[in-house]
Amino acid sequence: MRKYYLFILTLCFTVSVIAQDKPAYILYNSKGKKVSFGKMINKITEKDIILFGEFHNNAIAHWLQLELVKDCKEKRALVMGAEMFEQDNQEVLNQYLRGEINAKALDTMARLWKNYSTDYAPLVNFAKENKIVFAADNIPRKYASMVSKGGFEALDTISAKEKSWIAPLPIAYDAELPGYKKMLTMMEGHGGVNLPKAQAIKDATMAHFILKYYQPGSLFIHFNGSYHSDHYEGIGWHLKKANPALKIATITTVSQKDLTKLLEENKGKADYIICVDEDMTNTY
Repeated sequence: MRKYYLFILTLCFTVSVIAQDKPAYILYNSKGKKVSFGKMINKITEKDIILFGEFHNNAIAHWLQLELVKDCKEKRALVMGAEMFEQDNQEVLNQYLRGEINAKALDTMARLWKNYSTDYAPLVNFAKENKIVFAADNIPRKYASMVSKGGFEALDTISAKEKSWIAPLPIAYDAELPGYKKMLTMMEGHGGVNLPKAQAIKDATMAHFILKYYQPGSLFIHFNGSYHSDHYEGIGWHLKKANPALKIATITTVSQKDLTKLLEENKGKADYIICVDEDMTNTY
């Protein structure tokens, strides 16, 4: 009888602890099945390229990015890259990675995002400490803005040097891709048909420089806004078009009120889906 009561007390305590548990996120696969972080690492380290789609101001996504590169580094040689650095800032970034300039100089000389110090500096510093190549692979924003106003033709007037910071022109473009069509719908006509073209030139440029800096046998981990890789479009579409043999894994970030079940609308967005509590504090 005494053992029976001890068992009941233990069970009640366990249930109480579980009931009080408040996870900050739950990781799902594309079909909405819960998976462990460790299992995801084991799977993605078998790939060539990882596209990690984030919410730019989501603290959980940024923390998991750093944890992911740490764990992947234990299994594979890495190359890293990010949307948050533009290709014409590559040499400045390289100087920082080589220890030739300090963080203050990098901040002065490069166009860093406002949340760089909290959200991206840990990734860059990890690359620096471990001598990992880090690609600044996005199109300089000036030229994306030109496309949003004047279409791809606006880039015909720029110099050869400027074109070296962009995917080779003309880029492949499919206006019927769901992500680009949805962008027009979301903007309700504001920005016109050139808006998804500006998105496409970013996707194509990031894909181009991922391939340029990719080292066979290594694992390239790329960080970008989720819209650039959700539903296997965007960057992934351009990568597959250039090299269908590439093995690519995608990760995305979503936000829900209830974490216990992935919403239907969030299934299929990526191979792995980080579902974050919608009440989570943002970094800005």
